[in-house]
Amino acid sequence: MNSKAYYGKFGGQFVAESLMNTLEELDQTFEAALKDPAFLEEYRYYMEQYVGRETPLYYAKRFSETYGTNIYLKREDLNHTGAHKINNVIGQILLARRMGKRKVIAETGAGQHGVATATGAALFDLECTVYMGEEDMKRQALNVMRMEMLGAKVVCVRSGSNTLKDATNEAIRTWAKTAEDTFYVIGSAVGPYPYPKIVREFQSVISREAKRQFFEKQHKLPDVVMACVGGGSNSIGMFADFIGDRDVELIGVEAAGKGIETGEHAAAMAEGRPGTLHGMYSYLLQDTDGNIKLAHSISAGLDYPGVGPEHAYLKDSGRAQYVSVTDAEAMDALMELCRLEGIIPAIESAHALAYAMKKAKTMTMDQNLIVCLSGRGDKDVHTIADYLAGKAYLN
Repeated sequence: MNSKAYYGKFGGQFVAESLMNTLEELDQTFEAALKDPAFLEEYRYYMEQYVGRETPLYYAKRFSETYGTNIYLKREDLNHTGAHKINNVIGQILLARRMGKRKVIAETGAGQHGVATATGAALFDLECTVYMGEEDMKRQALNVMRMEMLGAKVVCVRSGSNTLKDATNEAIRTWAKTAEDTFYVIGSAVGPYPYPKIVREFQSVISREAKRQFFEKQHKLPDVVMACVGGGSNSIGMFADFIGDRDVELIGVEAAGKGIETGEHAAAMAEGRPGTLHGMYSYLLQDTDGNIKLAHSISAGLDYPGVGPEHAYLKDSGRAQYVSVTDAEAMDALMELCRLEGIIPAIESAHALAYAMKKAKTMTMDQNLIVCLSGRGDKDVHTIADYLAGKAYLN
């Protein structure tokens, strides 16, 4: 067993034998790249000059006054393409070029990872195919259009729940056949090792910046750091640089969907148990026979029946706490941020905001809470309109 592939008992490489050499090559390329000043300099260049980093750590004054503690928003919504996903995509596409791959594939739920991958592929002149569930293509029609404008081929996946899990299944199947000339750009902190480590590394720019920015403002560490959790990329990026700071409370917020008690949710930490999916061993939503259950969330990006293995380890070790909020609570929080701060967040990010509103009521104005605002809400306007009109996704 490759011990470095695990976080405690979670992680691993549960893939076909034909992919093991590909993963080993990727691991070696990644580790070499991290030690290569030229690679790191190129990555920094694109983060600054193309993505637009660093992103602000914004003090949400009216939001803070309303809920009774100091709330800061790490503004990943201000990145090029509108979310945190581009941080990881640029890194992985630079790895693809380093490995001589001319084609990239990706899975996407909310479409933001697909848009980011299509963007990176256009920037570096690579052929791009994105797999997306039929249900998500309906919910995220705007992002489908953006991917196509950027030159990507969007493949509609009609199987299972027609959402992110099924798109990932299809992407992995394709990759197993085409790995020789194709790089799989995984969007979340999931999958076989070294993908969870790669995604964490490229997303940790979020917490490195936030920690420094907060210290410059307050000359101390925040009390609480919070982010939404689907597969877990924005949250592991938001947590990474704070994990060693034991006085900082880390809180991941999952999607409770229509309510945990209804069974229609995506809270793998709350209701799941360990199992194997998409090349990793982690917490999954599964029935008594071990079959993966359908996940539900009003947010396409949290609609995943599992979670990244490092999050599973952080939960079991007690270093991070994982909670969940319903569709209705997330939508209320989304509208509250619009009203109080003039910011339209992604529905995914609104889950973290919803729990921040609850957590803030247990804190004082001497304390500080950072929320990762993982993306902007332009992509969600049709879902929001339907919800407000009472047409769909009602609790």
